[in-house]
Amino acid sequence: MTDNDRRPGKIIAVHLNYPSRIAQRGRMPAQPSYFLKPSTSVAASGGVIERPAGTELLAFEGEVALVIGEPAKNVAREDAWAHVASVTAANDFGVYDLRSADKGSNLRSKGGDGFTPLGPDLIDARSVDPAALRIRTWVDGALVQDDTTAGLVFPFEQLIADLSQLITLEPGDVILTGTPAGSSVVIPGQTVEVEVDAPDAPGAPSSGRLVTHVVQGAVAPGAFGAGPQIDDLQRVEAWGSREAAGLPPLPVPFELTPELRSKLASVGTATLSAQLRKRGLDSVTIDGVHPTHPGERMIGRARTLRFLPNREDLFESHGGGYNAQKRAFDSLGPGDVLVIEARGEAGTGTVGDILALRAQVLGAAGIVTDGGIRDLAAVTALEIPAYSQGGHPAVLGRRHVPWDTDLTIACGGTAVQPGDVIVGDDDGVLVIPPRLVQEVVDAAIAQEREETFIAAQVAAGESVDGLYPMNAEWKKRFDEETR
Repeated sequence: MTDNDRRPGKIIAVHLNYPSRIAQRGRMPAQPSYFLKPSTSVAASGGVIERPAGTELLAFEGEVALVIGEPAKNVAREDAWAHVASVTAANDFGVYDLRSADKGSNLRSKGGDGFTPLGPDLIDARSVDPAALRIRTWVDGALVQDDTTAGLVFPFEQLIADLSQLITLEPGDVILTGTPAGSSVVIPGQTVEVEVDAPDAPGAPSSGRLVTHVVQGAVAPGAFGAGPQIDDLQRVEAWGSREAAGLPPLPVPFELTPELRSKLASVGTATLSAQLRKRGLDSVTIDGVHPTHPGERMIGRARTLRFLPNREDLFESHGGGYNAQKRAFDSLGPGDVLVIEARGEAGTGTVGDILALRAQVLGAAGIVTDGGIRDLAAVTALEIPAYSQGGHPAVLGRRHVPWDTDLTIACGGTAVQPGDVIVGDDDGVLVIPPRLVQEVVDAAIAQEREETFIAAQVAAGESVDGLYPMNAEWKKRFDEETR
């Protein structure tokens, strides 16, 4: 593999696999996805890679490379590792300036000559545990990537079994298994080194350091096709962060501060609803849902999950594994309220005790579904409040397919967008656009002060005529007595 005497027939690379990289990218893949690299992209350790003329975003990605030893076609997951002969280091270089025309294929951005260095040494796959490998990358001697294969979203055996359902893996084929966080941009004059090892295996076998020197190329790509094109998104993804790319921070999004939460907790949804109506917003209640914790207030920012009507073929492709429902609950953070679109279908559960517990452990503020809840007694016993149409024992696949997350949905007859402020109490659940929260809650507090005064006057025997709502005379008296 290191002297280029025999290039692999196929190089297959996984888009995302390491949790650290997935967290950096901000998107969780439901299933593994792949792209192909040409065999002419293979290079040996100690070589050079050219950054094409007219480009600026050449990025490295240290990876574990699997070298197939035995043909694999329709292999079972438990048999997959037996088809791997060797493990070595790889560097999946890419030019982000050329991604605009790739649409995920990565041919232009990652298929250039010398863009897949491999080696220098091979580790016998039989001598190592595939879940106990370490991958490290250095740039000019500084360690920039350091991770292990212990927590991969898609273990190596799954990748081999999955690919073998589609194509025959042949001896010498290479699978690039994803890169951890830390990938970034390099410039001409820098040196990148990658090493894969198994520090806990007998003899601590290692691939040795795969060394690549970055040089400036003389040829600008795109004379006969798509040329370099970059924007801030490509800069951020290439460098790994806005700060590393030298870009100014994004504007701070709306924050539901402790002060705002305290204000919202001091007024009822009925009063907030009245203030929203004064501003032209009537369709902001999630109707038909009831609380598991009567008497308790729920306040948070919306995250969303959408279910489609069940269709057997769609449930087969989207209902199992790490589906949208599990991803939605697993990605919740402190103060989030997960709002679920179940189309008002109460004839099955949309959340059970395990996922509700996961939301609670992550610090979420609540769950709202216009469908049913499984394990209702157990969910009610949790600390996290939930709103639903009631309990139902059926499992997910009866009426729903978990489809997608964090998009605008319909729940209980109203539209809910990620980031909307959700407030719930015994009267129901209210959706407040973030831009109106401060204005609405301040007005609601003022309204409740007035209503407290009015109630005191009614209790003292006053007529509601002219008092509710207050006419000018009563308004003057209110102002004088509440100064």
